[in-house]
Amino acid sequence: MGKIEELIKRMKNVMYETDQIRNIGIVAHIDHGKTTLTDNLVAASGLLSEDLAGKQLFMDFYEMERERGITIFSANISILYELAGKDYIVNIIDTPGHVDFVDEVIRAMRAVDGVVLVVDAVEGVMPQTETVLRIALSEKAKPVLFINKVDRLINELQLTEQQMQERFMEIINDVNDLIRKFAPEEFKSKWQVSVTDGSVAFGSAYHNWALSVPMVKETGVTFKDVYEYLRADKQKELAKKAKLYDVVLRMIVEHLPPPTVAQKYRIPHIWHGDINSDVGQQMLRVDKNGKLVMVVTDVSVDPHAGDISTGRIYSGTLKQGMDVVLVNAKRKARIQQISLYMGPHRVVVDEVPAGNIAAVSGIKDVYAGETIAEEEIHPFESFATQLEPVVTVAIEAKNPKDITKLSEVLRRIAKETPSVRVEVNKETGEHLVSGMGELQLEVIVHRVEHDNKIPVNVSPPTVVYRESVKNVSPTVEGKSPNHHNKFYIHVEPLEPGVLQALMEGKIPEGKYKPKQYEKEFAEAGMDPNDAKNVWAAFNHNVLVDRTKGVQYLNEAKELIIQAFQEAVNDGPLAREKVMGVKVVLEDAVLHEDAVHRGPAQVIPAVKRAIYAAILQADPFLYEPKYNVYINVPQDYMGAVNKELQSRRAQILDIQNEGEKLIIRAKAPVKEMIGFAAAIRSVTQGRAFWSTEPAGFEPLPRDLQPEVVKQVRTRKGESPEPPKPEHFLE
Repeated sequence: MGKIEELIKRMKNVMYETDQIRNIGIVAHIDHGKTTLTDNLVAASGLLSEDLAGKQLFMDFYEMERERGITIFSANISILYELAGKDYIVNIIDTPGHVDFVDEVIRAMRAVDGVVLVVDAVEGVMPQTETVLRIALSEKAKPVLFINKVDRLINELQLTEQQMQERFMEIINDVNDLIRKFAPEEFKSKWQVSVTDGSVAFGSAYHNWALSVPMVKETGVTFKDVYEYLRADKQKELAKKAKLYDVVLRMIVEHLPPPTVAQKYRIPHIWHGDINSDVGQQMLRVDKNGKLVMVVTDVSVDPHAGDISTGRIYSGTLKQGMDVVLVNAKRKARIQQISLYMGPHRVVVDEVPAGNIAAVSGIKDVYAGETIAEEEIHPFESFATQLEPVVTVAIEAKNPKDITKLSEVLRRIAKETPSVRVEVNKETGEHLVSGMGELQLEVIVHRVEHDNKIPVNVSPPTVVYRESVKNVSPTVEGKSPNHHNKFYIHVEPLEPGVLQALMEGKIPEGKYKPKQYEKEFAEAGMDPNDAKNVWAAFNHNVLVDRTKGVQYLNEAKELIIQAFQEAVNDGPLAREKVMGVKVVLEDAVLHEDAVHRGPAQVIPAVKRAIYAAILQADPFLYEPKYNVYINVPQDYMGAVNKELQSRRAQILDIQNEGEKLIIRAKAPVKEMIGFAAAIRSVTQGRAFWSTEPAGFEPLPRDLQPEVVKQVRTRKGESPEPPKPEHFLE
């Protein structure tokens, strides 16, 4: 531990020098070498021997990650790097590349100011490369590029020196095209990566060597030398002369911004409070003497220390024993213990100033996305809105005595992973767990059975749908059970721009104060009069008040909002969530005595009126879709084509890349269940494929009656959907 103690001592000094801090993420398509690269950077800190770097997969400390050779959870580490006699702290988050864990990438990007984009030299820019780079740029995290697995170009593809250089230029151009496409306007040209300035490096993370133009001058190892070393299979000698961690850490320090630079443009983008307030200005300056503001980007549970909340400190200094406010949860808490990450280890410290990433233990029931502050402030923007869980399994404890423990474990997993939803089916007692895809759900089941020793029965996966409407409904009268209150409601399709703004999190969901988001709703395309009177938004639906001078309406408002929320959480067509609907309250008649307009009267009246209106507005189902990318030898084109067509896939594009084809298609998530085994079988395991969420699209009309029946039957309902009159008796 002597080495770590010395590092901690030096780190304690450097963490106050904000210009000498770099917060970065390592991002890439699955299997392009992120974790192997991170190993090399850990070796630079002295926590891992250089011989083991690239083989140890130090950051994949969850057993299933090692078994499958993929990263499932984002892992944190802080390392010390010395350049030109100056110490730098580099806080690194190694993120997953598999699409089922893209929410981990989104949360990691909130904590960092820059990313190292890793691209496989042979495969080049792949679908998930584009996805993770787009996420990074949407959070204003600046990229640099590391082209990995360069040895494959010679050993497998037998390329000449000239062809290798052409391959690099092709990858760099593809990455720069993506930066031009997705970067914020002011950074489209500034953030272009280039070989000449050293913001591009290339090498082999597995063999521990790398090269960049600035390092050519320093080490004397040229591009031609690299080619000769690879031809002679002398990568060990090359690794001694051109150490990967020197090249990459230098690129990080010289090209990625410190918090003092990044927070000036990132804070106004990710925090929508008053930037001119004291706390707004303190965050822009990364003021360690200001009020504490920290955003939790990751929550894990340690069997000994309880909930561990990891996050980025934007202002102030996090101190042991300080009292804080959990802004979203609207409660107070006390910081019990603070630590820095060292891969799987956490090292306890007394305090951590602004600009760093730290872990806090001792605060119960914190969720990723929480804003921890010294006083009440405007919360940070949420970051899981664009991810909708689309695949569900029912999980049931085999042994009745494990039911309570299973509930606790699943609740904890949902807390750690915002894209996972856990609900209990009140009729059957089963836990319905929804996630991004089959792999994410497999990991959850593994954690329940293996990590927590709870034997469970798991249903086959089913797909989540959404209900919506095509037309404007007639006005429906909803009467309370005592007939003393009446509500006049209609529904209509939500304006596409408003739906988009809610899905992207540009307008946060929840209950609103009068005119709170009037400007945002109007700019997104809503009628200005409606925009003034939006009461609430849930599940990408809005509730608008168009009433004039209704007595006692304000007293019933909370109950009407609750009824709206319940209705859109459980639609009338197939008991699925509702999406993209505007519910309009036109008029109401309320009893003068509050006793006669309580929850038992108002909620059923409003909810039933919404249901009856939806059923008269040409209701339909949205189904979730995946973008599917398949990389396959040309000989298997026919088999792959046939497989895709049998799954209602729409082929969007086919490109030739040498002996291989890259097929881009879009397919319903439901039809993709079991695709992994099928594609392996028809291509003899030669296809490399991935998917990413493509949102929801209307289910073809001819399939709707059958799907509605299946979903209703599965949920224990009568197969036929109810008629509007069922809710108007």
